[in-house]
Amino acid sequence: MKNLEVNAIENGIVIDHIPANALFKVMRILSLENITNRITFGTNLPSSRMGTKAIIKVSNMSLDKANLDKIAIFAPNAYVSHIQNYKVVAKHKIEVPDNFEGSIMCANPMCVTNKEVVRTKFQIINKVDLAFRSFYCEKITMLDNFEIREG
Repeated sequence: MKNLEVNAIENGIVIDHIPANALFKVMRILSLENITNRITFGTNLPSSRMGTKAIIKVSNMSLDKANLDKIAIFAPNAYVSHIQNYKVVAKHKIEVPDNFEGSIMCANPMCVTNKEVVRTKFQIINKVDLAFRSFYCEKITMLDNFEIREG
């Protein structure tokens, strides 16, 4: 098998151990389609821990807590490495927050957040299976039933 080499990044982030089926959700949440930084990504890569995984490398980017929380919703076991001068200066596991606002739509079509311009709010009631309770309609929804909210 022939291997393709990917250049290291001088400064930026690497998000690893993303579930393969969540790669494009994470990219969309971070609006990577709108930036001009160098981006390298791969999906369905072999992983002894996950079976298959995805990875994203973005040069000259950092992540704040809000972005880390967004990633955690779709990639709760991912790791983020911060790169400076081609070296990993920090690496940490993403943690699922207790509460979450924005970026995902409530699965209940009657929820006020789907009828009016209201920011979604959820309490995470199960961090392992990722179950969410809407702050407004109290519907409990599993991750597979969420859609990413535009804007």
